[in-house]
Amino acid sequence: MSALDVREVNFDGLVGPTHNYSGLAVGNVASMSHGGLVSNPKEGALQGLLKMKSLMDAGYAQGVLPPQQRPDIGALRDLGFSGSNSEVLARAAREAPQLLRAVCSASSMWTANAGTITPSMDAPDSRVHFTPANLQSSFHRYLEPQTTGRVLQAIFRDEQHFAHHPVLPATPAFSDEGAANHTRLCGEHGEPGVHLLVYGRQAFGDVRSGERAPKRYPARQTLEASQAVARQHGLTEAQTVFAQQHPDAIDAGVFHNDVIAVGNGPVLLYHEMAFLDEEGTLDELRAKMATPLIPVRVPLEAVSMEDAVASYLFNSQLLSNPDGTMTLVVPGECQEREAVWRTIQDYLLAGNNPISEVIVKDVKQSMRNGGGPACLRLRVVLTDAERAALTGRVLLTDGLYDDLTAWVNRHYRDRLAPDDLADPQLAEESLAALDELTLLLKIGAVYPFQLGYRG
Repeated sequence: MSALDVREVNFDGLVGPTHNYSGLAVGNVASMSHGGLVSNPKEGALQGLLKMKSLMDAGYAQGVLPPQQRPDIGALRDLGFSGSNSEVLARAAREAPQLLRAVCSASSMWTANAGTITPSMDAPDSRVHFTPANLQSSFHRYLEPQTTGRVLQAIFRDEQHFAHHPVLPATPAFSDEGAANHTRLCGEHGEPGVHLLVYGRQAFGDVRSGERAPKRYPARQTLEASQAVARQHGLTEAQTVFAQQHPDAIDAGVFHNDVIAVGNGPVLLYHEMAFLDEEGTLDELRAKMATPLIPVRVPLEAVSMEDAVASYLFNSQLLSNPDGTMTLVVPGECQEREAVWRTIQDYLLAGNNPISEVIVKDVKQSMRNGGGPACLRLRVVLTDAERAALTGRVLLTDGLYDDLTAWVNRHYRDRLAPDDLADPQLAEESLAALDELTLLLKIGAVYPFQLGYRG
């Protein structure tokens, strides 16, 4: 297999019709601070599509993943609410408004949490491996994995090329947040890689020497979950590095590793506070990688934890260019923080590393809920044959972009307050939009309402 036959495809999540600001994510500072504000689902979806289109136009491979069925009325029925759909929504709004907000969350737009992917060149059976994340640490995200699994199996259907694994047990011991805590480092995408799996806490056994826990916010990823996914995918000790996220970073609002570090090829761009054992992590990566690691360390004195979390500098996309350079795609908030923008210009671009270009993207609707450019995409390394084996119309083209833009303009509201979530018309609008979307993407029936489930 030639490295030239392999490309990394970024599958971005479409922002769903019920995109709202409910402040559901504990430990996510942006989500909590914007809770209760009025959102604009149409603007959010169009911002996401525009980011996808601009990267496609620049020559990067770009895919699309659909949102979840929301509101999840079936989940409310499971929790004891009964009657017609409108009666269920009205009762939930009266008796448990936080539950209603949870079942309306559009958090699946952040497909970095959809699952963990191992490309075929790293797997013992030479297939691409998928494990949907259980997302058990928060109720609104715990509702996602079953539909996520159906979506991934619908798109990556060919068993000759793709292997799908069950979601890990949805218990605190196996808390799994997907690719947001996973980085693959290598020479080029088609070469064998080393998988950096970052966890926040250990669930079983004696606590490792020197291991500490966050005190303010929960650690969402366990070591045991990361190890289990690696076993599912057939990854060996020589292919994996397990590193603990710095607990002080979690307490500062770094709820996933992709809020404090981003890797691509041999480059690891990270903040000084990313890993509890920084030197040990780097040393193990260097020992296991076939290509020399290029660490790009941003010190605390250059970018404070507050600035790192507010700007989402490290929740940026780091993309490979044909000439060996890399492009960093950052959210607009990076320009609003003087120390962050100065670091980008004077340290990253002027430094001895492959980063040669910075592109700024407006994804404010997502950012206000705590998700930047890196949260919005699931990275899947595919060969030419694997790309040809995809089912559906999910790789972005000019035609698909135009169709999706028109679809958003037909179906999405431009204003949504938390109180609007009880509107039964919103539920009907969302189902109509999703039904049309599955036809547009040609992925078949993936939603509960299409499969005859309650809801």
